[in-house]
Amino acid sequence: MTFERLLEPRSIAIFGGAQAQEVILQSDRMGYKGEIWPVHPKKTEILGRTVYHSVEDLPGSPDAAYVAVNRHLTIDIVRDLAARDTGGAICYATGFTEAGEEGSELEERLLEASGDMPLVGPNCYGLLNYLNGAMLWPDQQGGRRVDEGVAIITMSSNVGFNLTMQRRGLPIAYMISLGNRLKFDLHDAIHTFARQDRVTALGLFVEAMPDPKAFQEAVNVARELAKPIVAIKIGRSEVAQKMVVSHTASLAGSDVLVSALFERLGVARVDSLEALIEALKVLHVLGPLNGGRIGAMSTSGGDLTLLADGMGPSLTMPPLSEKVTQRLRATVHERIVAANPFDFQMFDWNDEEQNAKNFTAFLSEDFDVALCLLDYPREDCCDQSTWSGAESGFVRAAKQTGTKGAVLATFSDTISESVAARLMKEGIASLAGIDAGLAGIQAAVDVGAAWRRSPYPLLLTSEGYSKDDPVEVLDEADSKAFLARCGVPVPLARVVRSVGEAVAAADKLGYPVVVKALGVAHKTEVGGVRLDLGSADEVSAAVTEMSNLSESFLIEEMVDGIVAELIVGVARDEQFGPYLLIGGGGILVELMKDSASLLLPVDRERVMNALGELQCAPLFHGFRGRPRADLSAAVDAILAIASLVEEDPASIAEFDVNPLMLLADGRGVVAADALIRRRLS
Repeated sequence: MTFERLLEPRSIAIFGGAQAQEVILQSDRMGYKGEIWPVHPKKTEILGRTVYHSVEDLPGSPDAAYVAVNRHLTIDIVRDLAARDTGGAICYATGFTEAGEEGSELEERLLEASGDMPLVGPNCYGLLNYLNGAMLWPDQQGGRRVDEGVAIITMSSNVGFNLTMQRRGLPIAYMISLGNRLKFDLHDAIHTFARQDRVTALGLFVEAMPDPKAFQEAVNVARELAKPIVAIKIGRSEVAQKMVVSHTASLAGSDVLVSALFERLGVARVDSLEALIEALKVLHVLGPLNGGRIGAMSTSGGDLTLLADGMGPSLTMPPLSEKVTQRLRATVHERIVAANPFDFQMFDWNDEEQNAKNFTAFLSEDFDVALCLLDYPREDCCDQSTWSGAESGFVRAAKQTGTKGAVLATFSDTISESVAARLMKEGIASLAGIDAGLAGIQAAVDVGAAWRRSPYPLLLTSEGYSKDDPVEVLDEADSKAFLARCGVPVPLARVVRSVGEAVAAADKLGYPVVVKALGVAHKTEVGGVRLDLGSADEVSAAVTEMSNLSESFLIEEMVDGIVAELIVGVARDEQFGPYLLIGGGGILVELMKDSASLLLPVDRERVMNALGELQCAPLFHGFRGRPRADLSAAVDAILAIASLVEEDPASIAEFDVNPLMLLADGRGVVAADALIRRRLS
């Protein structure tokens, strides 16, 4: 199924009343040159155009159809359009799956009626094409015609409407709202727009993650075509997730796993519409960045301090090299400090030539991006002309040194669309607001870092697994035996059923030992664990005291020299399938909530990076004189656990090792406790 005719229509059939008329009005306003064929059963003329009374009356097979009628009539019209070999239809009507069981049945009928014809919606505003002016959209819109620009894919029509009204200078080539995504889903849109030559980057507003694996395949195509992607995924809070489900009749998706998926694929995630716009501007003008080394300049130390305070850990303002420092000192006023950030003050404010010399000297440093902080006077009551010396000097310096550059205003009101357009023609991005601007820079850094990595293999899925499948729960002894067979170190141990067997096992293992009641959940809380038992009498007493909890017991060697503890688990998500969870372990795991979720398959580098991002990571590196932990052995054990699932994704229902004890470097790790729920084949 191809959406090309719908995407670039030379003829449009429009069905309905007020909304249909708005499609014609907006297309005319945007200079659309193709044929527009209004269809209405009673009218004879709409906005100067002859009206047709049915699909049969149309003068040809339309490339695109906009269907803005009630849901029942929509089905009939779509069926007729499909029979007429229409290039594709956009269905505006609501009242389908989002409206309950009756709506779901109607949506199935709509799908059947559409046959092989492409369809967008239902329950959506539609498609805006600012390249050829086709406004398949039932409302006003604030965009302008462009020769190239970004494609924005949104699951909210009103958010799409709002984004067209932005006045930050973002050139939009396409805007599409997906609605109920009956035949044209998020991954279809990414595939489609990434292949358009005049699309420079993609922006996503995501309410639900319908198919993570298909999403990965689409993002990989976009990466191959050098089309960076930045996204907002809403539904972080419990209230927001309920709203998404209520509004879309779709799963919101685990926010933690969505973030893991975006990071894995190199989709930059932002938290606001302002940041989305700024990120898209950076990616449109500058593309992905090679790193976060920023050269910053301003006439104000206050502005530069605000900038420094707003930068995240992966953005830096490195000091100038001695060579660049000397070069800069040779050209600037004697009272200007040659440094990064560069406070160039007002000595040469309106002298373009001198500013170009100063800025060129500064930008001879190897920055990944240069930011010139300029807040322009209001256009309606002030004179902006005296800002041209600094602006033009920066533009010239960026070109001469080959530096990627952006002009950054400290807040959004002090840089206008006209300034943004002027800068963009010179290859300079314009950024509105420190926080949103830095978020845009960070997004370009994140995409650049991801593109320098090799692409990940496709995600595992839950294919072949059902939550209703019968499972067996292995007790701790059997779980550890299973772990040991898979290469994860466990303590030496014996299973016993009496005091006499317990004492004999402890004598065999050597003191001190640990005694645990088998088959008991949350053993620590109910007295089912005794540690560091140093004699037969202590072992005998422990087993006797636990006899009311279990009929069998695990006698283990006591592990000493523990540097840190981890939890390593495998859980399942309805959409994402099995995933790996690692975090700070032990009895405080639920309290501290120090964890990272890793999608599968996973590699050594990603596991090591995730360990380094944990709050407990300082314990791994000799905290306060303690030994360094054997991180290499920890990664080996984690990858061994991951491989169990990667080899047979449907086999493990749940897997929990807590704690995985990290010993001193060179001594390895030991799985001190484990629980496995295994699917019965």
